[in-house]
Amino acid sequence: MREIDRFKEEILKDYPKMTRDDSFTFACHPGVSCFNNCCSDVNIFLTPYDVIRLKNRLGISSQELLDKYTLLPFDKNLTYPIILLQMSDDDDKVCPFVGKDGCQVYEDRPWACRMYPLGMGSSKEDDDSLPDEFFFLLKEAVCKGFSEQKTQKVSEWLQDQGITEYNEMGEQFKNITLHPFFEDAKNLTPQKVEMFFLVCYNIDKFREFVFESTFFDRFEVDDDTKKKIKDDEIELLNFGYTWLRFALFGEKTMTVRSNVLADKERELKMKRKLPKTSEEKE
Repeated sequence: MREIDRFKEEILKDYPKMTRDDSFTFACHPGVSCFNNCCSDVNIFLTPYDVIRLKNRLGISSQELLDKYTLLPFDKNLTYPIILLQMSDDDDKVCPFVGKDGCQVYEDRPWACRMYPLGMGSSKEDDDSLPDEFFFLLKEAVCKGFSEQKTQKVSEWLQDQGITEYNEMGEQFKNITLHPFFEDAKNLTPQKVEMFFLVCYNIDKFREFVFESTFFDRFEVDDDTKKKIKDDEIELLNFGYTWLRFALFGEKTMTVRSNVLADKERELKMKRKLPKTSEEKE
């Protein structure tokens, strides 16, 4: 069993399920004795939207963010690439964006940081005993925030932490990562892995791929869409998801130009007419 599947089982078994209307007591601020302690030696998975927010906050390219602040974990069970925020190279392994006064990129902090101490999950479609969406508390002994006398509903916490926008941006990414292709335990080719990584994590390079290649010669894209994806990274990311559904899974989300299809048909006909080599015959 994959580690992620084991973790999901533990969550479903051991953590009380909460809805948006349930309440919990928690607060985090500089006056809490453990302030900043949770920002070290921790795995923070970054979403495509996290990358865009962070690289713009820092005023750097997506490539520079990837090179300086992330790592790509190797796991033979992974079916698509994921990236982690790289902790500092010291004994405490502190987040590179944390200073003595707290998070220095707080307004653009990743989804996982915003959610804490809440976790969010969804039940399997065939399990009618659980809601489609549920939440749970990651209540750790080292965290003193649970001793604070502030009670709020889950829905209030999500709104206060700016989660809604991040969740909305995460829906299309989730549709890619939870695609039946992966559910059927199929693997991407190395070329498709690179395309997945390019679209999801290196938005600047993806823009170059679209606008500085023969992309528009091969695919029909209207002028309004071209303008949107050139000037707006969120529009470009959403366009990228549409492209991935075509490139990775063969869905008809993109329209190939008729002349390209004709060229491919001629190429196939030529290949059929060519005599087989001795190696091909064997």
